[in-house]
Amino acid sequence: MPRAMRLLPLLLLVTAALEIMVFVLVARAVGFGWAFLLVLLASMAGLLLLRREGIRAWRRFRAAAEAGRPPGGQVTDGVVGLAGAVLLAVPGLVTGAVGLALALPPGRPVARHAVQRWAERRMSAAAAGGLFGP
Repeated sequence: MPRAMRLLPLLLLVTAALEIMVFVLVARAVGFGWAFLLVLLASMAGLLLLRREGIRAWRRFRAAAEAGRPPGGQVTDGVVGLAGAVLLAVPGLVTGAVGLALALPPGRPVARHAVQRWAERRMSAAAAGGLFGP
């Protein structure tokens, strides 16, 4: 089993504890109703964004493939956009903030670059060149 999969239960537990702690702090600061409404609105926005990002990623991938360009950039951008939408859709303030950072233009290129570098390290140079270009 890969190391990341072994650490997944611990990561989920830490994330849940962090979400609860942040929610309690925000609820104390602005009130429970406002904190709950904020979580609800972020989750609804994430669900709407999830549909839009999925369709957008598929269209961009197809356009790159039809034009004969390497689709790696479109795939990476789609993965980042979908990850942001999923994190926004998950109820919670911390995951919502991270999802929003991935969904908005300032955070997207940074995350896209990190995902591309991660993928390039895990595949051969020929495969990376075919996916992302020279």
